[in-house]
Amino acid sequence: MKNKFDPAQNYNNTLKAVGYVKRKEATQKTYTDIGFMSGLEVHQQIDTKEKLFCRCPAGCYHKNEIFDAEVIRHMRPTLSELGEYDGTALMEFRTKKEIVYRIKNETTCTYEVDDTPPFPLNREALEKAIKISHLSKLKIVGEVHITRKQYLDGSIPTGFQRTAIIGVEGEIPLKNKKIRLIQLSLEEDSCREVSDIGHTRIYKTDRLGMPLIETVTYPDMVNPDEVKEACNYIRFLNRSTGLVRVGIGAGREDVNVSCKGGTRIEIKGVAHTKWIPELTHNECFRQWALLNIKKILNERVPDPKSWKISHEFISYQTTKVKYPALKAAKANNYKVVAVNLPDFMGILSHFTQPGKVFANEFTDRLKVIACLERPNMTHSEEFVPIIAEADFEKIKKTLKASENDAQIIFWGPEADVKTALETIEERCLMAFAGVPNETRKSLDDGTNIFERVLPGADRMYPDTDSKPIPLPNDYINKLKEDLPQEVTERYHQLKKWDVPEDTYTFIFKRNHYPLIVRIINELGFDPKFVGTFFGHTLKFVEGHYKPTAKFKHTILFHLFKFVKEQNIDTRILKQMLPIVYEHPKIDFESVLASIKFKRIEKNEIVSHIPFLKNKFKTVCRKDNTEIEAKWIMGELRNTAVGNISMTELYKSIVGK
Repeated sequence: MKNKFDPAQNYNNTLKAVGYVKRKEATQKTYTDIGFMSGLEVHQQIDTKEKLFCRCPAGCYHKNEIFDAEVIRHMRPTLSELGEYDGTALMEFRTKKEIVYRIKNETTCTYEVDDTPPFPLNREALEKAIKISHLSKLKIVGEVHITRKQYLDGSIPTGFQRTAIIGVEGEIPLKNKKIRLIQLSLEEDSCREVSDIGHTRIYKTDRLGMPLIETVTYPDMVNPDEVKEACNYIRFLNRSTGLVRVGIGAGREDVNVSCKGGTRIEIKGVAHTKWIPELTHNECFRQWALLNIKKILNERVPDPKSWKISHEFISYQTTKVKYPALKAAKANNYKVVAVNLPDFMGILSHFTQPGKVFANEFTDRLKVIACLERPNMTHSEEFVPIIAEADFEKIKKTLKASENDAQIIFWGPEADVKTALETIEERCLMAFAGVPNETRKSLDDGTNIFERVLPGADRMYPDTDSKPIPLPNDYINKLKEDLPQEVTERYHQLKKWDVPEDTYTFIFKRNHYPLIVRIINELGFDPKFVGTFFGHTLKFVEGHYKPTAKFKHTILFHLFKFVKEQNIDTRILKQMLPIVYEHPKIDFESVLASIKFKRIEKNEIVSHIPFLKNKFKTVCRKDNTEIEAKWIMGELRNTAVGNISMTELYKSIVGK
């Protein structure tokens, strides 16, 4: 008697066959062996008053669901200059999406809904993009040509994004190597997605058209840590200029990943750089797993061209409907379809990502392309079956399935069944070829899901509404003057000041360096103390307290100045900061009162030392000067903080 197939055991076996290594256990050899390769596309909004191709205000976001009008669109693909259709555009067209744009008059005009030609390119945005290009060691183009990049997902009402290359062939330094830059482009931002359910996708247009720069690297990163380091550097560089917007949504990055024998996969919308190592690690091994699936399938099926799925519609009476999603499908009168995948035994439960199997590749595509909301399917290799074994056996007989086959059962509106079947067969055929070109969406657990087919060059074509913009050499050179200090120079300065290295990311990410320098140069504070105060104390306070009004970091300069002018010891700043952060409008004297600080002369504090030394002898029999000094400092700390430095107090205790 044959052993019963165990999907969970198959998952573990294929995980080992792929040679998956946990991120924490991976070494450079791990990534060299599988041919890890990665590049970046880092996006950052430029801080301008107006949008890129119209005169609407930039940076005004809708804070509620109130809007003035809705515009509905149905997107259709257009031919490229070479008379070809882009694969992504064709995929989006198959979804039959209805795109709804929610508009507020304050932030949207007729240009953005494609009823008016573009205004001339925003010169403020162009100049700022050129300055950032200079810092990235890019060669500035002699003439700016605006092109159209097709987007049929509805994120831009026109169906395309206007974009222009500003600089080419630059580089950025990492700790151990340099990363080459392909280009920096200036482009208009897309809409903000509100929801995407079934065949309806809803957007807000407040962000639409805001100036955005995109920095693109070569695939020079050979391990996940290098990808994160390069991304951080580009983001720090952009923010260090003071020319870009900061905050949630102002900066986003797409990560391109491939392995040996794989292909370029673009992971979109990585919101946090801390996600990058796990995301790139898992994506590389996902491709490695798909290549293993390719090997298995090609050994089983010598001629994939003749391979086909078969399907049958299943009656709800065939199975006992207990699964909530199937109950909902029955209530909605959805069709249930059983699909047979010849020779796919063991493939659906094959490892792809931590906690994910090859079957997830179908689930995601059915959601995106056929618009079947998850959960939308089950299959013959579920770890925990939702259809009873006896019922599944009936389904297999209906399909005339063999022992080496696998089955998928999906449900949805009758109108979407044809697209769903095409999607399933299409993904199966892709498995014979290895790794399909895709754009995938990042998840915070380090895995990713299918988003759309990877766009190609066919989606780019010239913008006939915009004329070229010449960039004379004297204009380019003038913008090169008075550039901010480079990130590497700032890094070395912090190191020279002996500021702890674990503060650097926070300081650069929030662009606090200029304020730190100002406090040091104008007020004469110790650089190490100031850097640590920003990188440790401020970071902690921002993570644990919430301001009652807008907190501007320039307040900190005035806080340091107040402490200096009042001749108060700097340690008091750590006690004052939480209150100042929570109540930005409070005066500093009131802050001192709230922490019960009293000005006491140094001599009065020191006068208590003899008494405390005698008291120490009664509480501790050991004659230990070090322990005695620490005990006395603990007794005097609350009184001393702000009035005398701890170093000075210690010296007074030990008599130095």
